[in-house]
Amino acid sequence: MKKNANGPRRDKTDLPEKICASCGLPFSWRKKWARTWDEIRYCSDRCRNARK
Repeated sequence: MKKNANGPRRDKTDLPEKICASCGLPFSWRKKWARTWDEIRYCSDRCRNARK
């Protein structure tokens, strides 16, 4: 793990992943999903809109 001015930095390979409920492809954690990561099921708006 590398360090920067804010402390230890995570590599992108260390981020948690989930499988999209619509397309079945894996997707990684994003900072904008930090508060709702447990509720996220789809990798994109396109997959979320295509759910049926």
